[in-house]
Amino acid sequence: MRILCAFYMSFIFFTSIFPQHVLANESKSPLAPALYVMGDSLLDNGNNNPLPTLAKANYLPYGDNFARGSTGRFTNGRTVADFIAEFLGLPYSPPYISCLRRSSTLTGFNYASAAGGILPETGMYLGKCLYLGDQISLFEKTVNVDLARQFESSTKMRDYLSKSIFVISIGSNDYINNYLVPNIYDSSLSYSPQSFAKLLNDALFQQFQRLYELGARKVVMFELGPIGCIPEVTRQNKHSGKCVEEINQLVNLFNTQLRTTLATLTSTLQGSAFILAHLNGLEYDVIINFNAYGLTDSSNPCCITWLNGTSLCIPGSLPCRDADKHYFWDGFHPTEAIYSFLGRQCINDNKFCIPMSIKQLVQD
Repeated sequence: MRILCAFYMSFIFFTSIFPQHVLANESKSPLAPALYVMGDSLLDNGNNNPLPTLAKANYLPYGDNFARGSTGRFTNGRTVADFIAEFLGLPYSPPYISCLRRSSTLTGFNYASAAGGILPETGMYLGKCLYLGDQISLFEKTVNVDLARQFESSTKMRDYLSKSIFVISIGSNDYINNYLVPNIYDSSLSYSPQSFAKLLNDALFQQFQRLYELGARKVVMFELGPIGCIPEVTRQNKHSGKCVEEINQLVNLFNTQLRTTLATLTSTLQGSAFILAHLNGLEYDVIINFNAYGLTDSSNPCCITWLNGTSLCIPGSLPCRDADKHYFWDGFHPTEAIYSFLGRQCINDNKFCIPMSIKQLVQD
C-alpha cells in the first residue's frame, strides 16, 4: 500500500487520559515551518511498506482507530509525531519513501523505519530497513535536491531549516533486535553493557553532527523506554515482578549517557538545541501504576498476536474494543492513548522535555 504525499486529515478521538484539544494549535499559522521525523517503528508511518522486510504494519488491525486506516503506523491510531504535528499546526509528515510529491513538500517528511537502529546492522535479519545513517542520507537528499528547488537562496533555506522541528526516537532495536539476540548477533559477547551503551551514543553523536551540518538546529530526541516491560520481553524471559529489570538496566545505561551526549552537542554546536524527551521513568510509572492513569491493562497486547503475545498483530484479527484503556497495542508498541499522553508531556512540560518543552522550543 503506497501512501500518497498529502495532508493527512485527523479525526476526533478522545482518550481517558486527557482531552485532545490540549494539543491543538490555536493560532492560524504553523508554529514551525516543518516537522522532520526519524526513528524506528515507534514513529514509522509507512516507510517500510514498500521495503522487503517482515517489519510491516500496513494491514488491519493496525490503524483500527485511524481515519486513513492501516497506513503503516505500528499502533491503532496516531503516533507521538502526529500529535506534535497537530500542536505545531502542520500536516502529518508523510513517509519519504512512499511520497509522490517530494519536490513540492515544505512541511517536512518522515524517514522512520521499523526494525532500524542506530547501528547499520541492527534489525537486518528481518529484511531491509533504514538505520539512522540511511535516514539522514535521505534527509541530505531532501536538502540538496527537493528543498534546493524551493528556495531562492541558501540563506532562506538555512533559516527555514533552523526553525524546523526534528523529532527522533531510535535505539530500542539496537537492544531488542541486536544486543538481546545473541544467536544472531555477537554484540553482547563483544561489548559489556556499559561499552555497548557508549558505542551507541558515540554513533549517535556523529549522526547528529551530520544532521546539524545539514541545517538542523531544533532536535528532540526521545530516550529509550523500559523495554524490559514490553510483552515481547516479559513473556520470553524469567523474571519476578511486572518487568524484566535486568533489561531495563541495560536501557538505563544508554539513557544516562544520552543525556550527556545531547548536552554536549548543544554546548558545542552553535545555535543548536538538542532536547531530551525524558520518557523512561514516566512510562515505567504508567506501566506499574496503570490504574492511576485510567488504564485497565499494562501487560497484554490489545490485538491478537503470533507467538503468545510476543509479536505483531495477526492480519485481519479483531483487537480489543477498549484500546484506550490498554498500554500495549501489540507485543512491542503502545496504543494511541499512550502516544497522546507522551506527546502532551513533551509539548508542555520542561521537566519531561529537558531543558525546554516543545512549546518553548518553537518560541526560542
